Amino acid sequence: MVRHRGGILPPDDARPTPEWLSRLILAALHREYPNQIQHRLESDADARPPRQLTPAFFGSYDWHSAVHGHWALVRLLRLFPGSGFEAHARAALARSFIEETLGAELAYLRAPGREAFERPYGLAWLLQLAAELREWDDPEAAIWRVRLAPLEALAAERLENWLAKLPGPIRSGVHSQTAFALGLAHDWARTAGSSGLASQIEARARGWHGADVAAPIGYEPSAHDFLSPIWGEADLMRRVLSPGEYAPWLERFLPDLESPMARRWLAPVASPDPADGHLAHLDGLNLSRAWMLEAVAASLPPAEPRQPALREAAARHAEVGLDALTGEHYTQAHWLGSFAVYLLTRRGLG
Repeated sequence: MVRHRGGILPPDDARPTPEWLSRLILAALHREYPNQIQHRLESDADARPPRQLTPAFFGSYDWHSAVHGHWALVRLLRLFPGSGFEAHARAALARSFIEETLGAELAYLRAPGREAFERPYGLAWLLQLAAELREWDDPEAAIWRVRLAPLEALAAERLENWLAKLPGPIRSGVHSQTAFALGLAHDWARTAGSSGLASQIEARARGWHGADVAAPIGYEPSAHDFLSPIWGEADLMRRVLSPGEYAPWLERFLPDLESPMARRWLAPVASPDPADGHLAHLDGLNLSRAWMLEAVAASLPPAEPRQPALREAAARHAEVGLDALTGEHYTQAHWLGSFAVYLLTRRGLG
């Protein structure tokens, strides 16, 4: 197994530690360049550097990675109080969560023409960040939560308005996928007590996916996927269906997990070039598949015969995905740390 991780960890360490993950995330959090911005210009005045456009979430290569980098730090601080990285992580978060800075973020998102900015992926991660702050019993986090609240409300409003007119799901393996974003948003809605958005997501999920059968597993993965459209859908549906509904639905959706094609599909993938930003997505696919497989297995009855195969596949994906998390290439390092935190802390299973 590869255990490079920039020489920070000894060769026999099986998994990245919270300390190492925090360093990986902190190294990107306020790193402005290289940067790939999703930015609409209305005039010459809009041609400004990232730190001026979105002063809280300008680092980590792109806006959504900056948002889930902040989420990952909050989660690590919440779950591992008193760790050696606490002071550095708190200082970095405090730098971003200044009232004026978050106000500038809000003004940027509210500007005409930006109604679709980071929809749905980045907005869903913003809600995850808000949910993590809501669940953290900490005086400083309480202040940050209040400051983030206007952005949180805008993200929820935009997703709700979008869902009201969206004619169908987006079954991609990248940022536009609806299933993954709606899963994150549904988790936030339960935490925040937003019954309106939760009900809307449940209705959409049932309407779009309730009758789906015989998922086309032979079509996955696409070369640039970091999310599985099929496992993303299964992961969303286990949130909205009752336990009694879910197992029969999954049997119809994935009727033959013992077939040779299914065994190939349940095998981890490998990035042919982790220095290529798009091809590096496949390393993230292993991590997201791992947590989705684990969550789907956990949602089935204890005696369900598919559980062992799903759990075994989840473990293999986790191992390969974490092996690839070396910190060597910024194309990976700016975002894979967050995915590792989501997997290792079992966020979606809470």
